Amino acid sequence: MQLGIVGLGRMGGNIARRLKKAGHDCVVWDRNEAAVQELGGEGNRPAGDLTDLVAKLDAPRAIWVMLPAGGPTEMTIATLAGMLSPGDVIIDGGNTFYKDDIRRAAELEPKGIHYIDVGTSGGVWGLERGYCMMIGGTKEAVDRLDPIFAALAPGLGEIPRTPGREERDSRVEHGYMHCGPAGSGHFVKMVHNGIEYGLMQAYAEGFEILKKKNSDALPENERFTLDMADVAEVWRRGSVVSSWLLDLSAIALTKDEHLSDFPGEVADSGEGRWTVMAAIEEAVSAEVLSAALYTRFRSRQDHTFGEKLLSAMRFQFGGHTEFKSK
Repeated sequence: MQLGIVGLGRMGGNIARRLKKAGHDCVVWDRNEAAVQELGGEGNRPAGDLTDLVAKLDAPRAIWVMLPAGGPTEMTIATLAGMLSPGDVIIDGGNTFYKDDIRRAAELEPKGIHYIDVGTSGGVWGLERGYCMMIGGTKEAVDRLDPIFAALAPGLGEIPRTPGREERDSRVEHGYMHCGPAGSGHFVKMVHNGIEYGLMQAYAEGFEILKKKNSDALPENERFTLDMADVAEVWRRGSVVSSWLLDLSAIALTKDEHLSDFPGEVADSGEGRWTVMAAIEEAVSAEVLSAALYTRFRSRQDHTFGEKLLSAMRFQFGGHTEFKSK
């Protein structure tokens, strides 16, 4: 199947690679010409600009935009909307605010252009592991692009199947879900990332408690010097707190138990804030998610070992790099 891809960064480039491996035909473009040439050298079709990308696709076209949320995505989708025809599809696979998706879908509908929002999780590991996708849009457009989503998804893998799912949508077990109308995919991904903040914060706080057990403030006979990398590793093996985030923590701690390369100044990319905003709108109590977000704010003023671990986890799953304040 043909797909245009705009934005060849950490995830966009690997999406093209995974689709190419599955036999799909990708036309790729990015403002970074070197990235375009690299993907072109791997068998994808390079485009010189958006006009060229659209021209190289057969109608009805499908174009996946994988750019930072906000201005870059807005401008790209507005430009594409002026080039495309009825029946074409624009996909936003970034971390867009779901209310922007609802607006865009309504703006594109009179033109006959379909809009699909895809909350995409998998980070820098997606090429190897596949991408978990939460999809919003019309059933017609989503079903048409099912071969693309199926190729990008992780598949059944070795995860035990949940009893009682025999009559439910089988796509979900393969790692992708049609959540509902435009905006619903990014809404589900937004809450996913809000939960991610809370899970990461729980690990960060727990490991800081472990590390500070040898503090001079404690009675000498109550001090323990614990090996953080070994604790992370043993918890990976059959513990109820095992997870991929813990796996990534173990990788970082084994490399450097003191996490010296991580400043502990932890950014937030928007989804945590939006999740808390949604909780306020819905009058839902979200103490853990709110506290995790506020801790990230505070981390930019004072840095703890736990926040170094937060920073390390972000780097491991998403390639996010925090820099020390000057």
